[in-house]
Order: sequence, then C-alpha cells, then structure tokens
Amino acid sequence: MRTIRDLNAPPHVVGRVEAIIVRGAPRDPARRIEAAQALAGIGLAEDRLGQRGEAELSTRQVTLVQAEHLAVIAQLARVPAVDPIGLRRNLVIAGINLLALKNARLQVGAALLELVGPCQPCSRMEEAIGPGGYAAMRGHGGMTARVLAGGPIRMGDPVRVAT
Repeated sequence: MRTIRDLNAPPHVVGRVEAIIVRGAPRDPARRIEAAQALAGIGLAEDRLGQRGEAELSTRQVTLVQAEHLAVIAQLARVPAVDPIGLRRNLVIAGINLLALKNARLQVGAALLELVGPCQPCSRMEEAIGPGGYAAMRGHGGMTARVLAGGPIRMGDPVRVAT
C-alpha cells in the first residue's frame, strides 16, 4: 500500500536547478555562479560555510527555494519581480514541490541532500524585496538541507527524490 510520503514524491517528477547562489560573509552581497561543489557535512564549497571548511552541524548547510514561489513573493510584496540573489538561498529549484518533501533525500546533480525543514525569512527581506518583503516570504522561504554526499551541482542539473 502506498503511503502519504509516496504520494508527495511521485517518481516520475523531476525538477531542475535554475540558479546557484553563494554568499561570502553575512553582509557581503550574494552572487550567482554556474556550478558549485557540495561538500558532505559542510555545504557548498563556494559559499561561506564551505569557505570555512569545517563540518557544519547546522541544518542550514544548503538552502533551497522554489522557483515557482518567486512570482508569488513578488505579487504579495507588490513588486514587479523578485531577484533570487537577494533572497540569499543557495539553490533555486523548479518543477518539484520542495515543501512536500521535508525529510526526503534529493539527488541534486551528483550531490545527495536531505531536506530538513523550512527556511524562515529574516528581516533582511525588507531590504532585498522592499516593504512587506518579510511577510511576503513567510511560507515561501524554501527549505534547509544537509549535504549527505558531496559532488558537483550545475545549472540545469536534474533534481529528483532519491530512493
């Protein structure tokens, strides 16, 4: 018999990496890159956690946001568009419902991630999006993940639930 978990992640649904975004120090601007190296237990090598090179016990080793939610956030914030770089999430993923996959393992390119929980917005969303940005992001901030197995992640890579 199929479980609710099976219904949340149909095996034929495959998403894709739409953007890879990394950050330096907490107040440094984020930037978009074409490829990144996921490091097991750490995060993305090109991101601030990866640059430290230390095992990170945090559940926020990698952050992901749903590409389809960018338009919703823009509409709720009453702005023409939302630039994902301002959201400072590492991966923008399209075509697969991340919120339905809490605790699931995702194959993202050659890396294996475990979705841990929601990625709540911070007050900086008021700066990034404009007035109302924080409220617009509530429920649309994406997910946090741990890196279980490292490997390269590239723009356009497939994203699928690992079995």
